[in-house]
Amino acid sequence: METADIVVVGAGAAGLFAAIWAGRTNSTARIVALDSAPRIGAKILISGGGRCNVTHEHVDQKAFAGSTPAAIRKVLRRFDVEQTIKFFRSLGVELKRESNGKLFPVSNQAQTVLKALLQAADTAGVKILASHRVQSVTRNGSSFTVFGEWGQFSARKVILATGGKSVPKTGSDGHGYSIATLFGHTLTEKIIPALVPLILPQNHFLCKLTGLSAEVELQVRYASGRLLKSFRNSMLCTHFGISGPGVLDISRYYIDARHVDPEAGLYVCWIPENTADDIQTELQQLNRSTVISWLRKKLPERLARCLCEQSNVPAETPGYQLTREDRTRLVQTITRMKLPVTGDRGFQYAEVTAGGVPLNELNLNTMESRRCHGLYLCGEICDVDGRIGGFNFQWAWAGGYIAGVAAGCAVSNS
Repeated sequence: METADIVVVGAGAAGLFAAIWAGRTNSTARIVALDSAPRIGAKILISGGGRCNVTHEHVDQKAFAGSTPAAIRKVLRRFDVEQTIKFFRSLGVELKRESNGKLFPVSNQAQTVLKALLQAADTAGVKILASHRVQSVTRNGSSFTVFGEWGQFSARKVILATGGKSVPKTGSDGHGYSIATLFGHTLTEKIIPALVPLILPQNHFLCKLTGLSAEVELQVRYASGRLLKSFRNSMLCTHFGISGPGVLDISRYYIDARHVDPEAGLYVCWIPENTADDIQTELQQLNRSTVISWLRKKLPERLARCLCEQSNVPAETPGYQLTREDRTRLVQTITRMKLPVTGDRGFQYAEVTAGGVPLNELNLNTMESRRCHGLYLCGEICDVDGRIGGFNFQWAWAGGYIAGVAAGCAVSNS
C-alpha cells in the first residue's frame, strides 16, 4: 500500500485545481491525483469546440441551477472571475473576451489550458496517475484507503472530484456518486443530462433544415401555460432535432419539467424582438406585399416558407388577402410554436450533469463533507449546473480552490 497525505479522485478541471491549490497551500504534503481515463483532461480538451471556454466575464448564481442561489453564490465568491484570469495569466495563459462575454485562451487552443494546469500541478508537487480508476474508498480510523485494480493508497484526506455522468468516455461515468453514498451522502431525486441536444420526430420539418441557425426565444411551459424558464439565443437545426446554445441552456429545465409535469412543453418564438401584437399589426399593414416577402426580411427563407406551410397560409399570399384566421395562425406559429420533443441525446452528448450531492451536505467554507470528516467534494459531483458559456468551468475552479486549500491546511494542522 502506498501512502499520501491527500488523494484527489478525478483529475478533470475541479480535481486538477484542487490538487494544485492543495500543493500550493502545503508544499510538504504528498498529493496524488487519480483518474480513470487513459488521457488526463479529455473533457477540457473537447470543451468550447476544442478552444476551452475558461470562464465568462460575468458569473453569478443566476447562471446556475440545482442548489440554492445563496449556497452557489457563497462558493463562487471565494474564487471569482478576476482571480481566474489572474491565475491563468500567472501560468502564461492570457484570456481574451469575445462579444458574447465568453473568455477563451488567446491561443484558441484547449491544449494551452490543459498544459498550463498540468505544469502547475507538477510545480505544486502533485503526482498524477492516469488509468487509475478508483473502485472504492473506505474509512479506517483517521485515514482513508483508496482502492483500485492497480492497488491502493492510504490517505489522510480525500477529495472527490469525479464529475457527474456526462461524456462518460472521458471518465465521468457517475461512479463517484456511489463512492459519496458510501459515506452517508444522499443524491438528488433526479440526475439528468444538462446542456444536451434535443430530439424531434424524424419527419418534423426542422430535421429537414439541417445546418440552419436562427436567433430565437425558447420557453418551457407547464400544461397550465405557466412559464417556467426562457432563454433567447441561437438554435441550430440538425438531422436529429435541435441544438445550439439556446437549446442547450433550456434543455435541463425542459427535462426536469417533464419529470414534474409530463404535459410540459417546449415552445419557440421565431421573432423574439417582436411581440404577438407587433406581428399582428405588421401583417395587417402588408397590403400588396406578400407574407414571404415580409418574413424573409426577418428569417432565413427556407425557414420562412416552412412556417407558412405550418400555418397553412400560402407564402405568396398578399397581405390584403389574409383573413383574420390566417393572421391568427401565423402569429401563433411565429410566436409560440410547440416543439414535439421526443427525448434528448443523453449523457453521451450532454456537456454537464444536473443533480448530484446536495450542497447542504457540505461545509461550503471548506467543501468538506458534513457526513465524513476529511472527505471533500467539488465540481460536477455536486448538485450544481450552469449555463453554456464558461460557467461550469468557473464552478469547477471555485470549488476546487476551496477544497484544495482546505485539505492542504487540514493536513498541516493534523
